[in-house]
Amino acid sequence: MGDHKEQPLRVGAAVRRRRRALDLTLAVVAERSGLSVPFLSQVENDRARPSTSSLEKVADALRTTAVELLAAADPACSVDVVRAEAAEPLPLPQPRTRSLVRGHHQMHASEFTGEHDAGREFQYRNDQLMYVADGAVEIEAEGRAYRLGRGDTLYLTGGVRHRWRAAESDTRVIVVAVAEHIEAVRDRPRR
Repeated sequence: MGDHKEQPLRVGAAVRRRRRALDLTLAVVAERSGLSVPFLSQVENDRARPSTSSLEKVADALRTTAVELLAAADPACSVDVVRAEAAEPLPLPQPRTRSLVRGHHQMHASEFTGEHDAGREFQYRNDQLMYVADGAVEIEAEGRAYRLGRGDTLYLTGGVRHRWRAAESDTRVIVVAVAEHIEAVRDRPRR
């Protein structure tokens, strides 16, 4: 119950990802498949469900198979529970990263436990939020240093270069971000 695998699949996002990976327009896919641009747009936005025949035509136009598109499809669910027990336990203070969201969605969330490579610099395309669930972290962003403790959050606008490290061995940080495949941030003027 509540498992996203029980839900029907939404193939639209898989079609869109494949089309964009091949750098094709909807018009080109429509021409290759014999289907209309409006119908393909509805399929990509999950407003229309293609028949088996139509899905095969789309797959042929995208140089793949219907089976591959279905395998890459998103589950059509609005609720998915990721249980804490699903993560393999590691002896502390060994670092651990656990994805809190399954599948290919508009948001991504991860939990980081223990030490973290302070030398690694990050720069994400879209906005993200860091929440310190336990312990403390030190973050360097845009030339400023921040120390966050339990319950503190830091919001980073897309494109901001930053690095962080756990300041205590029992640190647990939750990072929630708009997924990289989403074009949520347009070029912003730098101040």
